[in-house]
This record gives sequence, structure tokens and C-alpha cells, in this order.
Amino acid sequence: MMVPQGLAPRLMESFGTTAAGISRSSLITFTVAACLAPFAGGLVDRFGVLRVLRAGLLVLALAVSAYPFARSLGQLYVLHAAFGAGLALCGLLVNVVLLSRWFVARRGLVVGVLTSGSSLAGATLPLAISPLVTDPALGWRWGYGMLAAAFLLLALLPGLLVLRESPAAVGQHADGAASAPGSGARATDGVALRRALRSRTLWCLALGSACLWFSIQAVISQATIFLEHEARFTPAAATSLFSLMFAMSFAGKLLYGAVSDWFTKRRIMLAASLTLLAGCLLLFEPGGDGPGLVTDPGRLRLFAVVFGLGFGGSFTMIQLTVVESFGQRDLGKILGVVTFIDALGGGAGSAVAGQLATSTGSYLAPFAVVTLVALIAVANVLLIRPVRPD
Repeated sequence: MMVPQGLAPRLMESFGTTAAGISRSSLITFTVAACLAPFAGGLVDRFGVLRVLRAGLLVLALAVSAYPFARSLGQLYVLHAAFGAGLALCGLLVNVVLLSRWFVARRGLVVGVLTSGSSLAGATLPLAISPLVTDPALGWRWGYGMLAAAFLLLALLPGLLVLRESPAAVGQHADGAASAPGSGARATDGVALRRALRSRTLWCLALGSACLWFSIQAVISQATIFLEHEARFTPAAATSLFSLMFAMSFAGKLLYGAVSDWFTKRRIMLAASLTLLAGCLLLFEPGGDGPGLVTDPGRLRLFAVVFGLGFGGSFTMIQLTVVESFGQRDLGKILGVVTFIDALGGGAGSAVAGQLATSTGSYLAPFAVVTLVALIAVANVLLIRPVRPD
């Protein structure tokens, strides 16, 4: 659960701050989530998925309900710290562990469906609240209030009333099978945390994921500001292109997740990372004094399509590659380590891009850094190898 980045220009106006000031809120969210992720993974392994997930949902419910009433940048920062705590307890890490118990044969597609939810929200919710946000009589507070109501209805209530810990809780087996399969991963199969920490794979995967998240969050957090302030888009046009990027990330999550059920997941992660890098390169064009940023609407739409596909595929494949590489034995703890590192990368991406844009007055330097970091991500993904189970 994040604040739609399409609100960033409105928050800057409301609180009289800069891109760097607003970007700091994302840094706070990701830093808190990163610091708590290893503990969340341990809590999942000790107390079970649902207890941890429901605690996180309650924290998020309080934070999103209070967000429209924030009156200062400091209050926003406090609420973003609460977002970070909630995301650590009920975010992707916890949900991947939950779904890995329910699905084996088509796990890639299922995790793709899971992760595509955030892209669907990113593609539709900014457009849904745009009439409220752009109405001078209402504004972003009413727009976000609508999102908060949707969260309570569509996330909190199902999480409390519908979800179950495992297939055994309802008398089933994984994938809905009538009996336990003769083969397949069990909860005790896989690599122990101590051995994983000594492997090159864990650190290449974690660093590659952090670089991917750096690039993704830097672009997402600054996209609408760049489009409105530098590419001279209207707020409506900027929101439309931002939604296109998320619509393509929705497609990317489903596509790469489904394809990964048929091929080695680390290879599909490499393909997704290369797609993301290609999207970053589409932001630039040659000029007489050196490279510059693309401002043509048609070429920016192409960027949104390619970057969105790479963003969605990378998002999904990080989780699946962890499961493929290390198995179920200490999955919560290992995902906690990876999430700790990649969340720091995501927070740094938002903060660095916002600060560079504020200090240089342009997004050329921030997006150049984003592209370089995406290249480092590809190099690390190339080095990932499976780790033999204990």
C-alpha cells in the first residue's frame, strides 16, 4: 500500500516542499520496511503467516485512515514510517510465503497474479481519483480518502475474514489435489539460512534486486514530477502516461510469471532485467551538447510500455528466483534478508533521484544514475546460480 505517485506534485504544492522533500517519504517507508523485513520473516516462520499478515493489515488500516488528515510534512513522514512497518508485516514477503504453501505446479503464474495487483491499482486508482484530486473544492485529501475506504473494504476485511494459513486448514492439499503429491517441495526441503548466507547466489540476488528496486522506485517516484515540470505535460496527461506504465507492469507480471513456470526462473529474471534496462535507455536522446532527455509524448509512451514490462517482470521474478534458489526450509528468513537489502535500494532510489533533481534542476543526472544502476542489476542477475539443498 503506497501513496499514488501521481499525488506527488499535489503534495509538493500542499506542503510547500521540493521533489527531494516528498521523495524522503518513500525513503522512510522503504528504510523501515527494510529494517523490519528480517524480523517479519522470522515471525512468519515462528508464529505463522496469518497472524503476521493480519497485524500488518491493521497497522496499514490506521495509517491510510489518518493520511488525509496530515497537516505537515513531519506528520507525513510519521505515517510513511507506519506504512513501512505495515508493509514488512503484510507485504510481498509474507504473501509469497503464504502462496508457496498453496501452489506448486503453477507457482510462477500465481505469484504473477499476486504481484500484478499493485500494478492494476497503479494503472486504475490514479485515474479513478483524478476528478477529486484536480477539483479545487476537493483536492488530494478527498482523493486519498477514497483510496483509504477502498483499502478497508477490499484488503482489511478479506484479510481478516477469508484467508487461511495453508491447504490443510480447509482439508486440502497444495494445488487443490485430492491427496498429497508423491513428489514436490515440502516445507522442510531447501537450504538453511546459515548456508544461504555463505552462498554467492544470495548476495548476487540481493544486490541485483536492490539495484532493480533502486531503478524502479526512482522512476516511479519522480515520473509525474518529471512529466509535468520538465516534459510540460498537463496533470491529466501525466497521470494517463503514469497509468500506462502501470498497466504494462500488470501485463509484465503476468507474462513473466507464467513463462517462468516453463523455464528456469533465474533466466526469466535476466530477461526482465534486460527489458527494464532497455526502458531506461529509451529516456535519452542524442543532442548537440550531449545526451538529453526525451520529451516527445509518443516516445515517452514507448518508454512507459517497455519500462513497465521490465518493472513488472523484475518485481515478480525476484520472489520466484528466491524460492527456486533456496527452497522452502527457511524461506521466510531468506526472503527477509533479500527484502531488507532490496527495500534499502528502493528507498535510496527515490531519495537520490529526488535530491539530484532538486540540486541540478533537471532529471538528466537522476535518470542517468538509474540507467547505470539497472546495468549493475543485470550483471548481478547473470551470476545467480541454484544452491543445492541441505
